[in-house]
Amino acid sequence: MGFRCWLLVITFVLSMGFRCELAGAHGRWQLLQSLEAADDGVCTAVVSPQGYECQEYEVKTQDGYILTMHRIPQGRGGGRAGKRQPVLLQHGVLMDGLTWLLNPPQQSLAFVLADNGFDVWITHGRGTRWSRRHESLDTSDPVGHLLDIADYEVLSRLLAYWAWSWDELASFDLPATVGFVVRQTGQKLHYVGHSMMLGALGVAEFDPKGYGSWNQLFGVRLRYAGVNCYDLMASFTAFRRGVITKYDHGSSAANMAAYGQSSPPEYHMSNIPHHLPLLLSYGGGDMLSDVKDVQLLLNDLSNHDADKLVAQLVKEYAHLDFVMG
Repeated sequence: MGFRCWLLVITFVLSMGFRCELAGAHGRWQLLQSLEAADDGVCTAVVSPQGYECQEYEVKTQDGYILTMHRIPQGRGGGRAGKRQPVLLQHGVLMDGLTWLLNPPQQSLAFVLADNGFDVWITHGRGTRWSRRHESLDTSDPVGHLLDIADYEVLSRLLAYWAWSWDELASFDLPATVGFVVRQTGQKLHYVGHSMMLGALGVAEFDPKGYGSWNQLFGVRLRYAGVNCYDLMASFTAFRRGVITKYDHGSSAANMAAYGQSSPPEYHMSNIPHHLPLLLSYGGGDMLSDVKDVQLLLNDLSNHDADKLVAQLVKEYAHLDFVMG
């Protein structure tokens, strides 16, 4: 990773306000190191040793990215027979699906939900360790190799895989994974999104690609990952300006070519269907999505059906306490 990316990661971690005990943090680090050393998959290294059934699936997005999903179909004891309510766990920026699995079973949301009767599906976004494939593009990380590549076509293929931003996560990854779960289970699903992936629900262009209406898709709303940082950093510039926009291509001419206007179009969170049940839980100690930021979001959702929106402030929580605290 380049200097800017490391700086982003360090700033991001400091903003988390980790409240984890030292022993717990050490245990997580040991788990990540063992995954790296053994090159084991999530099922083999993390889920199955805890006594849970684990299944792995491949999902291809409309733009050719091949994503990995993991499923925990039932709890350790097997649980009740019959259909279980599917729930999709979507990690945040600079993370992958291990977010939901690093704590002991009684403290990891994926295991807790499985033990309480849910059919749990875990995503790994494009570019993360378990979702770094494409149907045609070279997925090698070009950082550190650019000066050694004289062949323009090879360089273009290397860079092309990483030519995505937050827009593609919302417009391609989310519809692909949601649609896959719906097809596999034949049921509406619950969606749990941490951090930046909450915003995916507000993307005006979010289209389930023929998988059905919002009502059919959703019931209630509840990195070590190795992600390339450069396009994601560009996405953050929009947040600093106080708005959420599509990727800014850096010039009026480039934006005009991409969008037909000189500046990138804004996303409007008010596009979330007003009847969709939402639970927004946020922390008083969160420096990344602070209370003022959340209030701006709630202002955007002011026309949401009052009985379908619950906002929960947990004063002592920071950004990652909701998933790893």
